Amino acid sequence: MSSRWTTGNSVELLENGESFYPRVFEAIANAEREVIIETFILFEDKVGEALRDAMLTAAGRGVKVDLMVDGFGSPNFSHEFVDSLTRAGVKVRAFDPGNPVFGKRVNLLRRMHRKIVVIDGVLAFVGGINFSADHLGDFGPKAKQDYAVALRGPIVNDIHRFVLHAIAAGGKGFRWFRRRVEAAAPDAQAAQAAGNSDVLFVTRDNRHHTNDIERHYRAAIRSARHRITIANAYFFPGYTLIREMRRAARRGVDVRLILQGEPDMPIVKTAARMLYHHLLHAGVRIFEYCDRPLHGKVALVDDTWSTVGSSNLDPLSLSLNLEANVVVRDKAFNAVLAERLEHLMRHSCKQIEHQHLNDPSAWRLVRSFFVFHLMRWYPAWAGWLPPHSPRLERIRQGQPTQNGVTQTDVA
Repeated sequence: MSSRWTTGNSVELLENGESFYPRVFEAIANAEREVIIETFILFEDKVGEALRDAMLTAAGRGVKVDLMVDGFGSPNFSHEFVDSLTRAGVKVRAFDPGNPVFGKRVNLLRRMHRKIVVIDGVLAFVGGINFSADHLGDFGPKAKQDYAVALRGPIVNDIHRFVLHAIAAGGKGFRWFRRRVEAAAPDAQAAQAAGNSDVLFVTRDNRHHTNDIERHYRAAIRSARHRITIANAYFFPGYTLIREMRRAARRGVDVRLILQGEPDMPIVKTAARMLYHHLLHAGVRIFEYCDRPLHGKVALVDDTWSTVGSSNLDPLSLSLNLEANVVVRDKAFNAVLAERLEHLMRHSCKQIEHQHLNDPSAWRLVRSFFVFHLMRWYPAWAGWLPPHSPRLERIRQGQPTQNGVTQTDVA
């Protein structure tokens, strides 16, 4: 597993950008020494500009600020946006920034999909919310429904060391950051017990922790006695995970899935619906969230186990992307998450029944055969892809780019 269970933590659920962004911006405003941010998407909209302003203010009073974005998820920044940050001393890095081919980005695989913020080694945020205005309700019908958590306590030590190592692994130019990893021990002493939650920080990478998040899901589902609720935006899991859900439902566990009914990409709903017959036949209850696109990646099992993070249950997240979740053992947090998911199912979801699925039976049988075998083997296929050593590139000030936006130099 990626980490270890820690006791004495506080965990607070943050729902959507309305809860998440004010807490993060306040934390940055109160930072005394260090701010580290990893995000898949950062756009130059009102949220991205508010984050930039918060980072500039922190850097202006001497706080070390480090920002890592994904080269595919956040491909385009204006000169002004980057220059304002670099002039203030903010270190901006892109994960695997690829050169476009015929004007299009092609580095679709092995993305840095994590969403993590660490403040002074004592406060951390982990979840599925990017820094973009489409996580706010006033964005309109395409605003995303999503979740994150704010964490205090010893678990922040693990998250802090992880993000420091992630940057230190970027190359020779990050030797000074390796020294900060070694220097993290004094900061770790500040993250003392803050609550009653047992928390585990779990990551997925393409080297040492290729299936840790999925293993925790499977173990929790196998241990379930009375309920499982999973809300996941992009749902096309592997064969073994589907099998565990079906087995749980057949032994009497109330298994519920909350999936996209108004997806941001139509293929998401098409892929998930290929599995509906198998799941419904086993007794799994399926709810499609219809208010707006669902972007959450959360789950709960029985009255104690919960998880919140960046990992979807699809081939990209389970076999290719770099992901981060927290697993929480705490009845109080489980109850809060359960209440919020129950609210979605009661007020914003359509329950899918067999009569809603009208595919011709012959075609369904043929399609299901191929889909199930795809699910059974795709983790192995992912391993056949060429070996990959991720790159971090430092975004410098004021240099023109090949794609017309920014030039990156390997640090």
